[in-house]
Amino acid sequence: MACMDRRQLPDELEQWVVRQAVAGADPEDVLRPLREAGWDEQDAVDAVQEAVARFLERRSQEAGLPLPCPVPVPIGINGPSVLDAGDREVHVLMSLMLPRVVVFGGLLSDEECDALVELSRPGLRRSTTVDMRTGGDQVHADRTSRGTFFTRGENALCRRIEARIARLLDWPLENGEGLQVLHYPPGAEYRPHYDYFDPAEPGGEVLLRRGGQRVATLVMYLNTPRRGGATSFPDARLEVAAVKGNAVFFSYDRAHPMTRTLHAGAPVVEGEKWIATKWLRERRHD
Repeated sequence: MACMDRRQLPDELEQWVVRQAVAGADPEDVLRPLREAGWDEQDAVDAVQEAVARFLERRSQEAGLPLPCPVPVPIGINGPSVLDAGDREVHVLMSLMLPRVVVFGGLLSDEECDALVELSRPGLRRSTTVDMRTGGDQVHADRTSRGTFFTRGENALCRRIEARIARLLDWPLENGEGLQVLHYPPGAEYRPHYDYFDPAEPGGEVLLRRGGQRVATLVMYLNTPRRGGATSFPDARLEVAAVKGNAVFFSYDRAHPMTRTLHAGAPVVEGEKWIATKWLRERRHD
């Protein structure tokens, strides 16, 4: 069989690829027709990703939605199972395309998890949410954890973890906010929300001055609750269990629900939950 044009998929096949990707089909099933037609593996992966990107951009323009911006891409379709994070190898446990969610195994050592917990204890305060009217912080009933912030590079442990994240996600270290450590006692939760800033709100301009929009989130689990405390994605009907040392990454290429990155910290039913969160911005965040 003659090979297809490597530069772009035929229209009929591109429409099929997009339908499968949007429906959450197994990447292997999407790539199979291209391989059978003689495509090189990487050419096939690139073609599928480009087809989905074109589809999303067309839908955005038709609906008058914001255009996408670059986001971290830690792994492509059918990528490696183990990633080099510089000083540590990290395992890929799950990869979902829409919403873009990747679960990492062993991002942090047990010792690093314990050290972050102990360093954070003295600074724990009731967690706040962003007040989109002013750009400031507010205590909100949707978020019942306690937490503290570390400035970027505040200590040796933060610097080591931040360098590892930058390598793993292939995103500039200076584009990251400082680590936030959160403690969830029994019953504590964070109800469904988005992490991006709504530029249409009055406080959006204030929040976007320092580094632009948030484009991705990495939640690292510092312990394993006995029951509950999962990170849930309601639109995808997905729950990621909180397991010590593991992490969940998700990206959002525009400030819009079409990213399907609505997520929540489910209530802790038994035990407690500790996490460290890293938000990534478009540009340098100071």
